[in-house]
Amino acid sequence: MKQKYNPKDIEEVLYASWEKNGYFNSNKGIKSKNFCILMPPPNITGNLHMGHAFQQTIMDILIRYYRMQGYNTLWQMGVDHAGIATQILVSKHIQLKYNQDLKKFGRRNFINQCLKWKKQNNSNINHQIKRLGSSVDWSRTRFTLDDISKKGVKKVFIQLYDHGLIYRKKKLSHWDIKLQTVLSDLEIEYRSVVGNMWNIKYFLVDNLGKINQNKYLIISTTRPETLLGDTAVAVHPEDTRYIDFIGSFVVVPIVNRIIPVISDTFVDVKKGTGCVKITPAHDFNDYDIAIRHNLLLINIFTTEGKVCHTFNIYDVNGNFVKIDNIEIPNCLNGLTRLQARKTILNILKSLKLLHSVIETNIVSLYGDRSGSEIECILTDQWYLRTKKLSQQAIQVVHEKRISFFPKQYQNLYLSWMYNIQDWCISRQLWWGHRIPAWYDSLGNTYVGNNEEHVRIKYLIPDDVQLIRELDVLDTWFSSSLWSFLSLDWPKKENLLKNFHPTNVLVSGFDIIFFWVARMIMMTLYCIKDNSGSPQIPFKNVYITGLIKDEFGQKMSKSKGNVLDPIDIIDGICLNNLLKKRTLNSVKDSNLEKILYNTRTKCAEGIKAFGADALRVTFSSFSSITRNIHWDMNRLQGYRNFCNKIWNAGRFILINIKSNNLLYKINNKFFLFCDIWILSELNNTIKVYRKALDNYRFDIATKKLYDFFWHKFCDWYLEITKIIFNVGTNQEINSVKYTLVYVFEIFLRLAHPIIPFITEYIWKKIKNLLFITADTIMLQNFPIANQEMICKDIMHMMTDLQKIILFLRKTRITFKIDNNILLCLYIMDIDFKFKNFIILNCNIIKKFSFLNDIIFVHANYKIPNDAITEIIDDHKIFLVLDVIFTKKIILSDKIEKINQLNKKIITLKKLLSNKIFLDKAPKKIIHDKQIILKQLLKNRDNIL
Repeated sequence: MKQKYNPKDIEEVLYASWEKNGYFNSNKGIKSKNFCILMPPPNITGNLHMGHAFQQTIMDILIRYYRMQGYNTLWQMGVDHAGIATQILVSKHIQLKYNQDLKKFGRRNFINQCLKWKKQNNSNINHQIKRLGSSVDWSRTRFTLDDISKKGVKKVFIQLYDHGLIYRKKKLSHWDIKLQTVLSDLEIEYRSVVGNMWNIKYFLVDNLGKINQNKYLIISTTRPETLLGDTAVAVHPEDTRYIDFIGSFVVVPIVNRIIPVISDTFVDVKKGTGCVKITPAHDFNDYDIAIRHNLLLINIFTTEGKVCHTFNIYDVNGNFVKIDNIEIPNCLNGLTRLQARKTILNILKSLKLLHSVIETNIVSLYGDRSGSEIECILTDQWYLRTKKLSQQAIQVVHEKRISFFPKQYQNLYLSWMYNIQDWCISRQLWWGHRIPAWYDSLGNTYVGNNEEHVRIKYLIPDDVQLIRELDVLDTWFSSSLWSFLSLDWPKKENLLKNFHPTNVLVSGFDIIFFWVARMIMMTLYCIKDNSGSPQIPFKNVYITGLIKDEFGQKMSKSKGNVLDPIDIIDGICLNNLLKKRTLNSVKDSNLEKILYNTRTKCAEGIKAFGADALRVTFSSFSSITRNIHWDMNRLQGYRNFCNKIWNAGRFILINIKSNNLLYKINNKFFLFCDIWILSELNNTIKVYRKALDNYRFDIATKKLYDFFWHKFCDWYLEITKIIFNVGTNQEINSVKYTLVYVFEIFLRLAHPIIPFITEYIWKKIKNLLFITADTIMLQNFPIANQEMICKDIMHMMTDLQKIILFLRKTRITFKIDNNILLCLYIMDIDFKFKNFIILNCNIIKKFSFLNDIIFVHANYKIPNDAITEIIDDHKIFLVLDVIFTKKIILSDKIEKINQLNKKIITLKKLLSNKIFLDKAPKKIIHDKQIILKQLLKNRDNIL
């Protein structure tokens, strides 16, 4: 082994060897002991970010842990087609390269460009995953738009439609004007912005339809342009200001539409005037009110976000309603929403209908991918009825067939499932699973595998023209089938029998609704066990926290605080880091801030820490907290930990060059230190395994670190150095075997978290234990042996450590060199501990630089100048010679004088402060002066 540990020298070489030898691959035959994890398929558009690296580290720890326990493991790799994200990026590429919009470029050409994009990005994502050390079964990489997925998605869609769980209807939807597609409410970003609340006069109308010019209601709205689509005015039923108006009618300004005044408990009496206009076709709360009160829905905007030329009117079931003599004023036709707002406000002012304007905070909706403002519009979409599906998904969690870790996320899951709404599964995109539906000229819908299948299924003659649906399915629809789709369903193979349900899903709390809940619902519906009962997709769900920067801020490009895990592994210079963080800066105004923060926090760039150090850090962060503050100091600490492992391996290889060790662990001679380290090792194994079994990777990491650094290195290795110098052949052979035996077990124990360095060193030392296997990852994972845990030795060693630490502290305090041997006195010692020290006296004396250890009785008179300490009812003390006694006395005096001087300086400053002397009561000033005099007197007495 080289003297200096350099992860770059070993990590990529080892990974290539693992992959070449097929160590990651699952056994395809029927097995009884299987373990499977699905990797949340990364988007083809993206790179590995800290969240991905964090979750993949956790998954790899589990896969390696179970692989070493003899399980047939499968870590199912996949790539997600990422509908919207890919469409955005490829569309930009086409615009730049071909100077064409999508309509001219064509659907077929566009899809081919997306496939090229996937091919280019796949190798980059795969390299990043490999660089992290993820032991993925690369032979089974799947794509959410491959042929098997297409077949499976189509089969599920048709089955759901035939069972009445999928329907198409005109409903209110979140419409992304820029992308020209509907979005789900989970894909919406809510931003609080400063806006205006306009108060507008709506005049009352009598029973004959005549407008009362003297009587009106003041309606509050933040969107006056939408009054074109008003179908009611609402007040709270208990608002005494408006009770008499409920059931009456008002006229909508400009369009002169007569609408009713209704009561609804949704209205907030404290907001605005407490009297609001209801525009059901452009606001979800208004839409719900319209359904409760059976109001008309009037769509006033086109999908481009402009005012329609004619009103589109529908009932609450989405059926078109024809009403004559209702027109949009010509001056508003084709205007954008902001243009229409400006025009309408000018008209209201000219008609003296604008009562007042109040500045207020309002919530605006934006697409989380496009950044475009969202408009609520009535559109024809495909929906999945989720109420029925959610019942079983709730039941399996209550029955503990699926468990959440940490437990608090179960409540989050259940609260959403109890209030679930129908899922809008269609998107107006080209990239994705095209919906298998066809329409005739009358608008009738037919669903099937292809047009030929549809004609046979619905008995449609050849002369009837059918038009294929253009929309694709929401990306999350195919993702919701991933637990079985990734295992090659609907093909009949052993994969599903072996690995489904999968064992654990590792995911972030931000996609519990997007993915976890939907996967549970869809799997229960689609997959049945041998008895026909619904099958769960996974047994456990482990939810990770969100990694933020050291100040608790979310990592984002606009803030310039993003960390690339590959830069942490391989390092990056400052110039390249600056280029990376400013290349695609969202706002130019942030550039200076990004440059300043990067230069401040990463003055020399980021050094190469290696994958192992990053993995241990991730593992240590994996607790029950929701937000994780990244800490480069902790990363450095675990880099030092890896270096410590390296140095320990070198020490063993330098000092133990022969595999001809004379003893075997079952019948060998044991020193006290051997028994102790074996006890600590087995205790560590017990706690470590329990932590991993309960997904407490932070506890497992801490236990591993504490054992190796504070037990094995700080104590056992140091004791072995003494024995190598002064021990008998029997003692030397004993610690040599124990040293290699314990270290080899530690390497196996640490391997799931720290795969590279453990594999590298294990290959170097395996011959010392006559091990012929090629890789550590296929070795048995350590099992705790209770018989090897000696609590008496552990307790006595703890006392001995306290004594040695006392001796070290004394030497440091009084600057006593190690070449000056001290004499230790021990009083009130029990028989076991006394015998323990006597038996190991020679080693203890050498280790602690003692001349002698003397046991004294309880009535022994301890000298006044002795340095004493109580350790577990044992009184220990040192009697130093005259020189050291004087040093002690002098040191004690200096310590006391320093403490007094601090207090004197503080009081003198206070008593010289004019503000204090002018404002403080005389008694307080007098008391402070007395205290100062006493402190000065005490100092003089010491001197």
